[in-house]
Amino acid sequence: MAYAGQGMRVGAMRVWVRELLMFGLKQARACLFPAMFFAILALSHHLPLGALPRYDFIFLAAVAAQLLLLALRIETKKELIVLCGFHFVGLVLELFKTHPAIGSWSYPEAAFFRIGTVPLYSGFMYAAVASYMIQAWRLLGLRLRNYPPYGLSIPLSVAIYVNFFSHHFLPDFRWLLTLAVVVVFWRTTVLFTVTGRERSMPLVFAFALIGFFIWVAENISTFLGAWTYPAQQAAWTVVSFGKVSSWCLLVIISFIIVADLKHVRGRRDPNASARGRQSPAAGAHAR
Repeated sequence: MAYAGQGMRVGAMRVWVRELLMFGLKQARACLFPAMFFAILALSHHLPLGALPRYDFIFLAAVAAQLLLLALRIETKKELIVLCGFHFVGLVLELFKTHPAIGSWSYPEAAFFRIGTVPLYSGFMYAAVASYMIQAWRLLGLRLRNYPPYGLSIPLSVAIYVNFFSHHFLPDFRWLLTLAVVVVFWRTTVLFTVTGRERSMPLVFAFALIGFFIWVAENISTFLGAWTYPAQQAAWTVVSFGKVSSWCLLVIISFIIVADLKHVRGRRDPNASARGRQSPAAGAHAR
């Protein structure tokens, strides 16, 4: 009996390890565009670009990478439209944050493809977050249980976005908004499938995890010269850990947009209910 029990534990451990490895592989696959963007940033320091500004090379290479994913059908045209929306949202934020009167960060190098103080490649950094979410949604068959109604999720998303601007002139409501996120999404659970069995995770915990890994990516990006914080102008330093809270809130905005768009598209698809078990959008607003 002891040998049988030990064999069952070993078998269960093998299943767990296999599922963990598969989860890591699917996460890596979902990060395909962010990985390509990091590769472009790294290459931009080593390729002979001649008269082409480095920022412009990053922009043109990122456009080519996005078109390649579209041509290979890794991303769809509808998803590309969503990503363009994130470009716009990010560009507006960038224009405000890099204004000389604000100076939250800067892009010190020259560029032809730019608007004001912002090189156009910066929008791809926001689109990379959305690209990861869209790919992970598909690869892991995400469903959401007890997702809050539009009347709560959308105003909260807008309030978070507005606070990124208003806290320069008004009190910073970041922690109050974080508390509101916990309250609104406390009952919401992410359901995902790695190898066959559906697993679950509290959505608030998922927000925190993604925000932390984006902070790690931010450190890599600033080290590669994607942008510069005031404290990094003399020499590169680790980005303040306090930025994790900002990224968590930005992740929430991105997630709400992706989740609600998938729900809207699911409602407009007359065959959505017939594909309920297969469609990740079908459970987006399950009560």
